[in-house]
Amino acid sequence: MSPKPRATDVKTRLVEAAIRLLDENGPDALQARKLAAEVGVSTMAVYTHFGGMAALVDAVAQAGYLRLSGWLAGVGETDDPVADIFSLARTYRQAVAEQPQLFAVTFGQTSPGGKRATLSDLTTAAGREAAQEGLEAFAHIVRATERAIAAGRFRPADEYQAAAQLWSALHGFVTLEASGHFGPGEQGIDHILIPLGITMAVGLGDTVDEAGRSAEAARAAWRARTGNAGQGENE
Repeated sequence: MSPKPRATDVKTRLVEAAIRLLDENGPDALQARKLAAEVGVSTMAVYTHFGGMAALVDAVAQAGYLRLSGWLAGVGETDDPVADIFSLARTYRQAVAEQPQLFAVTFGQTSPGGKRATLSDLTTAAGREAAQEGLEAFAHIVRATERAIAAGRFRPADEYQAAAQLWSALHGFVTLEASGHFGPGEQGIDHILIPLGITMAVGLGDTVDEAGRSAEAARAAWRARTGNAGQGENE
């Protein structure tokens, strides 16, 4: 007889199955019955391990934040914090583009079965304490923002609030691009995302020239990592 799977294993498999169902069929597929069939357990397992679909949606959102944090951690740091912000933005956009259904749940944009992920205000100490997974991803933007302030590129400000402004602009672009507003492929990167980033950097205290140089440095770093300019980018 096969050994009974550990509770943690079943929970992990249920979350992984939920992400697969989201990727393949969207939020309507996230149902206890379909999850159980995907994992090979009874429907009751969802309630045994999560107490209900609401907690499972939260677990999926947490997994999304952890995946996003992993993407952003791969960017690393250079001696140009504003270029690093552009690189983080490009990487964030790529992560969301590859798994739009997962990140729609992660950011509370969709509500599978009427259950929306629990969200926290990461600009406050109380909100940060309540949302470690989301904070881990947000912290990459905060760190780069903090370094830009320390370097004199951005004017003195609360790094969490300044980073939240950058995040808001970035996520707005990503959401609209995913809806098809900026054309096919990656053409919105040159026409919208990079100019938006320069505008945001200048608004936070940078100069147009310095922000432009940082944008170009980030573009060169992206090309070096991917081996090409990407569709829609200027050669």
